[in-house]
Amino acid sequence: MPSHFNAPSSVITGAGALQELVPELLRRGLKRVLVVTDSYMVSSGLASRVTGDLAAAGIGFEVFADVQPDPTEANVLAGSGLLQASRAQAVIALGGGSPIDCAKVIAVLPTNPGPISRFMGRHQVPTAGLPLFAIPTTAGTGSEVTKVAVITDTERDVKMMMLDVHLMPTVALVDFELSLTMPPALTAAVGIDTLTHGIEAYVSRLATPLTDPLALSCIRLCGEHLETAWREPGNRSARAGMAIAATQGGLAFSNSSVALVHGMSRPIGALFHVPHGISNAMLLPSVTRFSVPGAVERYATVARTLGWVRDGEDDRTAATALADGLEALNRRIHVPNLGTYLSNHQTRFREVAPKMARDALASGSPANNPVVPTVEQIVELYLRAW
Repeated sequence: MPSHFNAPSSVITGAGALQELVPELLRRGLKRVLVVTDSYMVSSGLASRVTGDLAAAGIGFEVFADVQPDPTEANVLAGSGLLQASRAQAVIALGGGSPIDCAKVIAVLPTNPGPISRFMGRHQVPTAGLPLFAIPTTAGTGSEVTKVAVITDTERDVKMMMLDVHLMPTVALVDFELSLTMPPALTAAVGIDTLTHGIEAYVSRLATPLTDPLALSCIRLCGEHLETAWREPGNRSARAGMAIAATQGGLAFSNSSVALVHGMSRPIGALFHVPHGISNAMLLPSVTRFSVPGAVERYATVARTLGWVRDGEDDRTAATALADGLEALNRRIHVPNLGTYLSNHQTRFREVAPKMARDALASGSPANNPVVPTVEQIVELYLRAW
């Protein structure tokens, strides 16, 4: 069966990549833009770096900085209103996955009338939107190079996963220097998110010869640089490695699909507002143990790529070591388990576990897992991760 590989028209990487934003805009004749970001990017001064460059080049702009973690339909509609009022010709996304995902949907609304819920699922955005320039600052989600956006429907308590090539950014500017100020806790969360992207892209039933090398390189870079970036936030080599890992992971999973970890993670975020990277990290070891029988050789390759297996170990031993290693990694970089993080919500968590399991399956991602679970098995996995 033929497979498709989609990527931005241009991916600019390395120290100083941010300086290429204005030339990329001018090259396309774009004179007025909407900057989509969040309050931290404004308070930290990163947003003003972008707008300062825009102003110096004579490019008009408006700033929408009201994106919250796990962006909602209300965030998208508010940003869309400002986009329409400002008559912007393009959208710039600055920040982590939340501003970038929000910006993706804002950018397609001018040419695709809502409701936003119509975009949920695969290939549900009929028409290309405005040009989108994505500038990641967290080296984690890979959203700058994906055709995926996740927006929360607060009325239904559902994270709507949208996958369509029309959500793909036009240009990604991956400047690792923007991630040098990330605190350790955020580095851990987005770093495990990146690792999860690499692993799930590689074991996905939709993996291809084009996505496999990207997924394995992402995994290798995480093994080499994640813990150093967590211990030494200013380590430029580690930050550069994780920035490339995040981008490679995004390219890999966007074209092969994530799997059960992401499917289970989204309902936790929707109902309990656990940051996406943290919930992925909490679920990854137990979901890996469950999934190993469906792809023993591939999980063994992941373990070897991370350097967690002695020479001569057979595939099944290596795959088992992977789950143990993921648990140990969480402990080393201080990722809590679900029970610790949601200690005040144990009763509700158990009550809503069946709904979360149904929502996870409905998202479509678990269907690409090496072992496709039932609702009951997902409930058991939630409780095991607790």
